[in-house]
Amino acid sequence: MADDKDSERPMHSDPDEEAIDEPTTSGAQEADETAWMMKEGVTIGLISIMAVVVLALGLLQGTGLVDVFAPIADTNFGQWIAFGVLVLVVIAVFAWSRVGV
Repeated sequence: MADDKDSERPMHSDPDEEAIDEPTTSGAQEADETAWMMKEGVTIGLISIMAVVVLALGLLQGTGLVDVFAPIADTNFGQWIAFGVLVLVVIAVFAWSRVGV
């Protein structure tokens, strides 16, 4: 009967499965971990802001309200190519920020 209850239990339901086994024992280690967390938070925040700005720019470009890329490209297709390059730059910056994490 106990086997029936165990088989109904969902897999991977242990919330502390990937928890760190060793607590922080020194002030220097805690300072390093805090600095790392702050760096990660700031990086993710800045990339998120850039992504929203690029999204808004794309929507404004798509509706024809702005022509930000007009000095770079004369045609509508060229402006979309410039926008695509901007998107690739944002993706590259995000990928670069994730290196070594």
